[in-house]
Amino acid sequence: MTLASTDSQSPAAAPALAPAVVLTIAGSEATGGAGAQADLKTFQELGVFGIANLTCIVSFNPNDNWNHRFVPVDQQVIADQLEATTAAYGPVLDAVKIGMLGSPATINTVATALSSAGFRHVVLDPVLICKGQEPGHALDTDLALKAQILPLATFVTPNHFEAESLSGLAITDVESLKAAAIRIHELSGAAVLAKGGVRLSGPDAVDVYYDGETLEVLSAPKVGEVAVSGAGCSLAAAVTAELAKGASPLEAARTAKEFVTAGIRNRVASGAPFDALWQGGPR
Repeated sequence: MTLASTDSQSPAAAPALAPAVVLTIAGSEATGGAGAQADLKTFQELGVFGIANLTCIVSFNPNDNWNHRFVPVDQQVIADQLEATTAAYGPVLDAVKIGMLGSPATINTVATALSSAGFRHVVLDPVLICKGQEPGHALDTDLALKAQILPLATFVTPNHFEAESLSGLAITDVESLKAAAIRIHELSGAAVLAKGGVRLSGPDAVDVYYDGETLEVLSAPKVGEVAVSGAGCSLAAAVTAELAKGASPLEAARTAKEFVTAGIRNRVASGAPFDALWQGGPR
């Protein structure tokens, strides 16, 4: 009988390739459909090592039209999380996704950390409004996000409402979505994936990618006419994962679109008035 070789050059003994390491700075969403929970599931499905630093705790209120109940994490706690993460993984951590920040104070804390960390890829999912927030607080948060976080972003993934807010343009069709993507790139210098989703009429969910050179329309047949919880979070997280693995921004956008479309097609129903994307949908 011949024993299998244990030589260090054999395939069995070869060390496994370490996964890319990625961070999400986002809120916890109690139902698991969005926020940091969605990001971590997306990271795992796409083969990267995911870390979550929490900025707030969000839970829907079924007794108040499913508005958000929003509790910010203490600023020192946010700073401590970012300090620990960058100290532990700084040399290999070059991709970060920014989700729900929720307050000017948190935006300032995160912007300070981003400025000193030197991340190669900063993917901003510009969550401008937290449903149920006081209008004045929401406006202050929006202005702070545009002033402090948007200039640091290398890739931005606004939804229909956010694209209108960032660009200052009304978006009613694919052509105006293209114009908004171009305007947001001009303002930020970042690659942009502006999402029309189900908001635009027609049989397809249409998004527009623009990076200053390439303008591409990404479309897929709509799966229903209602937005699905976690779609935006998962899209930005998928872009982050793909960039960390070495994909170009356009390649990352295409993969993320396919990933989210499959997750919507295989979405999870609940007792809430919305379904949740399932990150395992592509399987």
